[in-house]
Amino acid sequence: MTSSELGEFLRARRAQLAPEDVGLTSYRRRRVAGLRREEVAVLAGMNSDYYARLEQGRERHPSAQLLDALCRALRLDAEAREHAHRLAGTTPAGLGAQPRETVSPLLRQLLDTQAHTPAFVVSPPLDLLAANTLAGALFSPFQAADNLARMTFLDPAAPIFFARWEQTAQATVAALRHATGLTPHYPRLDELVRTLCAASPPFSALWASHTVWGKTHDAKELVHPEVGPLSLTYQTFDVRGAPGQQLVIYHAEPGSPGAQALTLLGTLAATAARQPPSALA
Repeated sequence: MTSSELGEFLRARRAQLAPEDVGLTSYRRRRVAGLRREEVAVLAGMNSDYYARLEQGRERHPSAQLLDALCRALRLDAEAREHAHRLAGTTPAGLGAQPRETVSPLLRQLLDTQAHTPAFVVSPPLDLLAANTLAGALFSPFQAADNLARMTFLDPAAPIFFARWEQTAQATVAALRHATGLTPHYPRLDELVRTLCAASPPFSALWASHTVWGKTHDAKELVHPEVGPLSLTYQTFDVRGAPGQQLVIYHAEPGSPGAQALTLLGTLAATAARQPPSALA
């Protein structure tokens, strides 16, 4: 039996659905979680043997129409449907171009103009490619501010820094899954996933769920050792002209405790930057 990313994705999402989720009645005890292959095939209106070949990787290129039917049967949302189509190669050519891993000088200048809010640029594997001073101060509790996924799962500061660590962990893995569809066969992403699967059981378990989304905005509850709790919101923007790069900006409600904490953090960072090295030793 062979396998494929599409087959693994379909199998994982099938396992997450109960018969009642799709209007089916189960009359006997099931030996495995989720729907049976035959049930998915019936819901999608296709031959069950063909669906089995898709899951096993013996068939890797279903038509867009057939894949749409499967996505409906598996109750996939818009981002998961897009991910499935990318895995099957039924999206327009050119969307899987290898991302740029360097940030343009103009974008770095833009980051530096955001003096009162943390701003940084990430690649699809969530490598931190560039960050302004306040973002550097925000991530200072970590041993190295180099990759958001590695920081979340392998750095001892993460469970304290991320007040809702489980939510952050789920979102991080889902974003990496989304990236695998956007940039298939991307060596850096493949290497990161292998490393995290080997080093972090929580990551490995979440990765096996094949949950996928790419959030553009959300709330963040952080705890910084120097300024305390930070209730922030982030916005994510695709960088035009640099495929795969995203600009992330954190901000706080004006006048809120989070805004005051960011101001204090910026002041502390500026003070530390002005001190000579001997004063910091």
